[in-house]
Amino acid sequence: MPILATCGGCRSLMTGCGLRISEATAVALEDFDFAEQILHVRRQLNKLGDRHIYALPKNNREREVPLPDWAAAAVRIHLASHAPWSCTLPWEKLTGKTRTHNLLFRWPDDSDVRYRTYSEQVWKPALSAAGVIPKPGTDARGRRRYETSGKEGPHQLRHYYASVPRRGVGQGTSRVPRSPRSGIHPARLLAPDARVARPGTAGVRREDVPSSRRG
Repeated sequence: MPILATCGGCRSLMTGCGLRISEATAVALEDFDFAEQILHVRRQLNKLGDRHIYALPKNNREREVPLPDWAAAAVRIHLASHAPWSCTLPWEKLTGKTRTHNLLFRWPDDSDVRYRTYSEQVWKPALSAAGVIPKPGTDARGRRRYETSGKEGPHQLRHYYASVPRRGVGQGTSRVPRSPRSGIHPARLLAPDARVARPGTAGVRREDVPSSRRG
């Protein structure tokens, strides 16, 4: 099963909802409120040694973010082909009580998505195909290696999300700023397979969400 088919949609949530990669890979079906267009950010995947655990998002706080129409559509397209998978991991520490969530994204071998593997096998190849970074070379052991400056990582999509004005810009906006730190147009970071449609809703805090739309 192709890797992009099982976890490629991570980029839509990072761009449309401002998720960190560790949060996007931990998103579960039960976190979506499609009727109210809200995504509940409740956990992230953390690596401890050679294993992974569930943990609270950064700063140990859950949050709610608006779910743009185009991001919701990308999620529905993904779900139409790939049912959520039940993933059980310890909570907060290796000896913590286990929790089970219906994660959206998984590796082709039905394991959780690891950041480094995602970066080397999904993210960087997409950037190279889009011309954002050079084609890969090989190291002394013949392994494929991409040359980057450290400014082209998945976190740039979160910077882009934060760069769009929080108020006064609707989903039909034509304003698409560059990532403030990298200078890279976000559409290039999403290329080549992402479908970008009217990215407008920006980095909205919980207090920016009307109380009637909070879970």
